[in-house]
Amino acid sequence: MVPSFRKFVGMVLLVVFVVIYALVAMVIGDITLQNASSVVRLIYFAIAGLIWVVPAGAIIWWMEKGGKNRT
Repeated sequence: MVPSFRKFVGMVLLVVFVVIYALVAMVIGDITLQNASSVVRLIYFAIAGLIWVVPAGAIIWWMEKGGKNRT
């Protein structure tokens, strides 16, 4: 795959993933934590706010993997 096309596809995947992930994390947090304390909500949203980095890093790694010339 051409590196510039790979980066374009990766960028689109990354944006779509982050938007969907944020919406799903908000819905899950809202539905399951309605009666929870503020501390539990804070912990959930702090963890949910950091977990997206792992799959996003994998997408970025995939984008950069094909961009370097191998000699």
